This record gives sequence, C-alpha cells and structure tokens, in this order.
Amino acid sequence: MTLVILYIATFVVFLGLDYLGLSYIVKPTFERDIPSLILDSPRIGPAVMFYAFYVGCVLWFVSWPAILQGHSLFWVFGTGALIGAMAYGTYEFTNLATLKGWTWRMVATDLTWGTMLTGFSAMAGVWVARMVAPA
Repeated sequence: MTLVILYIATFVVFLGLDYLGLSYIVKPTFERDIPSLILDSPRIGPAVMFYAFYVGCVLWFVSWPAILQGHSLFWVFGTGALIGAMAYGTYEFTNLATLKGWTWRMVATDLTWGTMLTGFSAMAGVWVARMVAPA
C-alpha cells in the first residue's frame, strides 16, 4: 500500500507543479525562441506516457530506496534533483547540439525547472507516504 500512495502522491505533485511550470516558465521561454515549433495544445497521450514512466523511474531509483532504507528528505531531494538533471539535461543538451534555434536560455530554463521539479516531487511523495503509511 505504501508504494501505491508513494506513486500517486509523487505523480500528483509532479503533474500539478509541471502544469504550472510549463505554463508560466518553460512555454514562454520556448515560444520566444522557437514559436513555430510549439503546438497550440499538447498531445495528451505522449504526455501521460512520459509522466507515468518518469515518475515510476523516480520511485525506482530514489523514492522507494529512501522508504526502505530510511533516507532523509534532504537525501531524497538531492538524489531526485540529480535524476532530474540527468533526464532534462539529456533532452536539452542533445537538442542544443542538434537542432537549429535551440538556445542556451531554453537549456538553462528547462534544465533548472526539471531538476528542481524532480527533486521536490520525489521529496513530497516520500513525505506524504511516510505520513499516510508509516513503516
């Protein structure tokens, strides 16, 4: 039951915060630099696939080990942020290296956002799971 609570809490926090971040931080930056590539509305199917898989990976590598081994929330945030930097950095630096119009501003914005979002979501999910279903 703890794993289900952990997944749902992390998913809800990640999705909710990412909606805000994409709307007010990332999208305006990308619209400034690559406006012709931005869809009027996102494709929901690929987005759901990303969120479900990404949160599952965060649980596998960060949150579930923290629950089992009793790591601190500081450890969870830091390790989650590291996973976020790796994932978002892979996307951003690959695009910077291969796509016309990709800018350092886009890289810095999305990399920072994804790093903090992943760290905070992992930490919040573990905190909720520990509060709702203590070991």
